[in-house]
Amino acid sequence: MKNDKIADVFKLTAQLLELHEADAFRVKGYLGAIYQIDKIAENIAQKDVQELARMGFTQNMAAKIVEIATTKQLKETTELLAKTPAGVVEILHIKGLGAKKVQTLWKELQVTTLEELQLACKAGKVAKLRGFGEKTQENILEAINFQHANSRKLRCDKAEKLALQIKDFLSKNKEVLNVEIVGELRRQTEIVHEIILLVSTNTIENIQKYIKEETEFVTATNATGVFVWRGTIKNYEIPITIHCCSPKNFAQQLIILSAAEGHLSYVLPNGKTVLQVARQGNFATEQEFYQQIQQPYLPPYSREGAWEFDKKAQEQLNNILTIKDLKGCLHNHSTYSDGRNTLKEMAVACKNLGLSYFGIADHSQTAVYANGLSTHRVLQQFTEIEQLNKELYPFKILKGIESDILHDGSLDYEEDVLKQFDYVVASIHSGLKMDKEKATERVLKAVANPYTTILGHPTGRLLLKREGYDLDYEQIAEACAKYDVAIELNANPYRLDIDWRLLQLFIKKGVKVAINPDAHGIEELTNMRYGVQVAQKGLLTVENTLNTMSQEDFLGWLQSRKQRVSQMEVV
Repeated sequence: MKNDKIADVFKLTAQLLELHEADAFRVKGYLGAIYQIDKIAENIAQKDVQELARMGFTQNMAAKIVEIATTKQLKETTELLAKTPAGVVEILHIKGLGAKKVQTLWKELQVTTLEELQLACKAGKVAKLRGFGEKTQENILEAINFQHANSRKLRCDKAEKLALQIKDFLSKNKEVLNVEIVGELRRQTEIVHEIILLVSTNTIENIQKYIKEETEFVTATNATGVFVWRGTIKNYEIPITIHCCSPKNFAQQLIILSAAEGHLSYVLPNGKTVLQVARQGNFATEQEFYQQIQQPYLPPYSREGAWEFDKKAQEQLNNILTIKDLKGCLHNHSTYSDGRNTLKEMAVACKNLGLSYFGIADHSQTAVYANGLSTHRVLQQFTEIEQLNKELYPFKILKGIESDILHDGSLDYEEDVLKQFDYVVASIHSGLKMDKEKATERVLKAVANPYTTILGHPTGRLLLKREGYDLDYEQIAEACAKYDVAIELNANPYRLDIDWRLLQLFIKKGVKVAINPDAHGIEELTNMRYGVQVAQKGLLTVENTLNTMSQEDFLGWLQSRKQRVSQMEVV
């Protein structure tokens, strides 16, 4: 069991205790433990009570961690859940509703399900409660609608993990000749609506039986046929589809099941659609199919019906970005702010991945919630970086910061501090409810700041959790080009922001794209692969990517920017 799962159990327990008006000291105990867990890189599930106590946990919390690691549950949580309606627990997960507000809804309005809460909001009852009001009621309705719309979807990382488990299960059957994950996952989409697999076998009926006998698989009987199984996996709402075919039809089905409708409906010069030609099945491989329709091989990630049949766009495929092209990463956090690993541990892990430079961009002073760096602590970090650069040479640690963009668009350090960084990632972490015009003005001002090097996760979206704010991307792209500011494609699978559909707008303006993991621990450095996957969908090439530069070239690029900055005035 990983640390974040243990923290989730503690968070739920703290919420339930508060909901049932337990002693505040008990709630604080869990919240304190969660804070400690977030700071620890080691797997605490592998520790005993004494080791956990030495790490700073109280004896009580240490014992509870061991209990969760051993039994996969916590007795106190189970008891609290037993006296809480399941719907109330669901309501606790609504963004913006704390346990005290949920208790008010439960006790005063007798709301025990999301549906009842939705009806109470629509009837205007919630707004009349003390401490709520019209705005809170509106936000609750919006959150419920968002939750309903996304309840059966998964982020790409979670969907991939589940799909690989299903693939492993299917591969264990000796009558399965081949298994491929297809659909959205093969096309590398950031959000997955359905997990689809393709099985090659000579005994389709036996495979169907094999699936139905597995108790984790819940069959949708009315939607399951001879050649396709449909249903779900226990504890997951996302639809699962498993197609079975004979070996001779495998390539045909691979084409059909790995392409979006826009790709399959594309009309070829002979008047037939891609789907019509694919159904003829006169090919043994995907490569042969594209030769047959007189197109270059179009990789699965391109089969969206977006740009793949444009000749100029196809030329970019020859130099499309791959994970091997990245030479460094520039948005990372350490224990100086809210990271789980030390600066040295992060840098060494980055070096071990084969990269030649590592940019630390811990949170800035405004981000108190993330232990943001005061000016004094910035200088302390600089001293450690200089020492580590001597130790790790020729590997290079760069002095960066993730500076908060304030409500008026300014950065949250004075100029004399900003000028000391090698680069600045300017990001928004608050004030996400601005309208399009104000949000755009705010970002434009930040981009115009001569010390802004990279515009970080531009919309602030959290996939399946929070919509990003809207911007005038045309204006933002023109400003980035004018001031030589790179745009970030944040590779954290929670974000993957900026959206791949917008990449070409920035590329055409000559704006560099930085693929950054936003890593808060060494295990998250490998998130860069998700960024690359999404970047490929946006047709990002090596030349258009900032951190494909060699260490020497990147340092030269930073130096040339600093020379220009010295002649500019801070907005």
